[in-house]
Amino acid sequence: MNAGWIIFALVVWLGCWAANEYLVRVETRQAGARRAINLVVPILFGVSLLALWEGLVRGFNVPPVLLPPPSAIWAQITSSVPTLWADFRQTFLKSVLIGYAIGCASGLVFAIAIDRSPFLKLGLLPIGSFVSALPLVGIAPIMVMWFGFDWQSKAAVVVVMTFFPMLVNTVAGLAAANAMERDLMHTYAASYWQGLFKLRLPAAWPFIFNALKINSTLALIGAIVAEFFGTPIVGMGFRISSAIGRLQVDMVWAEIAVAALAGSLFYGLIALIERRVTFWHPSVRGGRTGQ
Repeated sequence: MNAGWIIFALVVWLGCWAANEYLVRVETRQAGARRAINLVVPILFGVSLLALWEGLVRGFNVPPVLLPPPSAIWAQITSSVPTLWADFRQTFLKSVLIGYAIGCASGLVFAIAIDRSPFLKLGLLPIGSFVSALPLVGIAPIMVMWFGFDWQSKAAVVVVMTFFPMLVNTVAGLAAANAMERDLMHTYAASYWQGLFKLRLPAAWPFIFNALKINSTLALIGAIVAEFFGTPIVGMGFRISSAIGRLQVDMVWAEIAVAALAGSLFYGLIALIERRVTFWHPSVRGGRTGQ
């Protein structure tokens, strides 16, 4: 046991905690200062967690095979950039993005078709609920058998995982316009497609972006898990599976860190686009007013 590391971890954690407690109580009307505070607070919180992790692991002499310290994970990341980039390109740039785009676009198109057809609404939505409840570990091996071991089978898993959240949310969003607004469009003699693009689809944007944000995390999880069931010798899931078999836990955590960073940036990009597109929504206007 190394008491110095434990004291270091506690001091840094308490210091960051005190700084955050002060920052969240600062009252300012300047938008720039408020944005800076909103950025600094989570950074300090993350630094405190990393310091606590580093200090406790080293202070209590936790074996690296159980939990490596963040410094060891960072060293592994810096020494394995080509490998991590190849895995990121295989999993995220191919499987995730392509499957995400196909799954979300298909869900949106089928939602509009369901909105036009009561038969599809009664027939497809229950099937969608059933398929969305299927376990990923059951779908992934089947997709590998159908589409092969390369990224296409992982993209197919992502399509299945992202299709139905988009379908269900879009159907709910298309029904969000109230009766008065629909009557107004009817008074203007608007066609179905005019009402769809000028009223109902804009009203559904918050629901659609909710599905896009949910799917941004589901897609990455699905692609990584699908790689456990067969893949070329590249990819985040393959690297995690092979590294844990050789007890290279620092490499496993390096892949997890890259996946977490990519998923967070992807989610943040969608949230940023949402703020630009749905600026009229009360939740967005309320957030801006609060800033």
